Amino acid sequence: MSKKIVSYFYDPEVGNFHYGPGHPMKPHRLAVINSLILSYNLDKKMQIYRPYRASAHDMCRFHSDEYIEFLQRVTPQNIQGYTKYLSHFNVGDDCPVFEGLFDFCSMYTGASLDGAMKLNNKCCDIAINWSGGLHHAKKFEASGFCYVNDIVIAILELLKYHARVMYIDIDVHHGDGVQEAFYLTDRVMTVSFHKYGNNFFPGTGDMYEIGAESGRYYTVNVPLKEGIDDASYVQVFKPVIQYVMDFYQPTAILLQCGADSLSNDRLGCFSLSTKGHGECVKFVRDLNVPLLVVGGGGYTLRNVARCWTYETSLLVDEQISNELPYTKYLEYFAADLTLHPEVQTRQENANSKQYLEAITRHVYDNLKMIQHSPSVQMNDIPGDSFPSQEDAMVDEMDPDIRISQADEDRRIEPTNEFYDGDKDQDKSPDDTSNR
Repeated sequence: MSKKIVSYFYDPEVGNFHYGPGHPMKPHRLAVINSLILSYNLDKKMQIYRPYRASAHDMCRFHSDEYIEFLQRVTPQNIQGYTKYLSHFNVGDDCPVFEGLFDFCSMYTGASLDGAMKLNNKCCDIAINWSGGLHHAKKFEASGFCYVNDIVIAILELLKYHARVMYIDIDVHHGDGVQEAFYLTDRVMTVSFHKYGNNFFPGTGDMYEIGAESGRYYTVNVPLKEGIDDASYVQVFKPVIQYVMDFYQPTAILLQCGADSLSNDRLGCFSLSTKGHGECVKFVRDLNVPLLVVGGGGYTLRNVARCWTYETSLLVDEQISNELPYTKYLEYFAADLTLHPEVQTRQENANSKQYLEAITRHVYDNLKMIQHSPSVQMNDIPGDSFPSQEDAMVDEMDPDIRISQADEDRRIEPTNEFYDGDKDQDKSPDDTSNR
């Protein structure tokens, strides 16, 4: 099998944001992951891009104008003037207002959008954006540490070229924002594997949530109990995904790889190892369908970094050493300098073989209700979300006038220019306290 072309999207500034003291979501993890990927020389196996940054217009393809305008305007300094909007847009403890909030959303959303466009234009077979995957954000509000739903926006882009898109979510939390966005359509099949019950956030994802109207039977939920291990997870994951492939036959897949389903996650309750989590990624890779891979949850930083580095190696089909290479963040892994640490189970696996078989059978019976794949007439394919370099540079500047640094920063790099990673300049804030 010939190796797939993999595009990797990383903005060196995306790891510099901070949700605030004590908050479990740490964008800094992205700098640690990128550093590990470079130290394993995995960047040599991929096309590396500094991604496009999404505009408010891009975000409003899913979100309401008022909500995005609020995200653009609110800052920690002026928050007093927006008090009445905070509860309206669900911004507060879980989703705080922090310095550079809109820029952060623009970076992670732009990278997912860029990945979708590269797939649409057949520039690659697999696109990776570890900064994306914020699956809880809703049309009118923030939710569960997520502000802009980059997944929905990327899927809308994929739908320009693909009649059927499958969304797979292996975060410990239900992919409720994505499910809600596509609940009434047969153009997107959402498949979520997650902890359900005992008031676990977000409280949705029962197996009887199957879609409605045109989307009836096009929503698949696999509600799991705490403590699930690799063997049990794979027992349910592989047949469910295979059934969806057989019945639905998607022509593009978006895979959300939330790493809070790993054992010992600060907010999770599953017992997966990095290898078990990676087995799901490998299975989806081998379906040989154009694939956009994004991050998501993951609140024990060292484990998220190991997991997504390992999964990057699987996506480029390169074996890497279990011994972690040197990086400037090596102190995060001081307790165990290996890629695959031993799994420490905190709780018994509450998922019996019979329970998992019953869910799998339920999914199969529902998928049988799909009479046929959706018929989509596509005549003129809409244009790409953001202009090509040629379009952007139509207004040729006067060569005798020096352009400002601000204009230089705003220019989109040509799509054929790879960003080399700035290994030595990949600085992160010195303050690593509370991470």
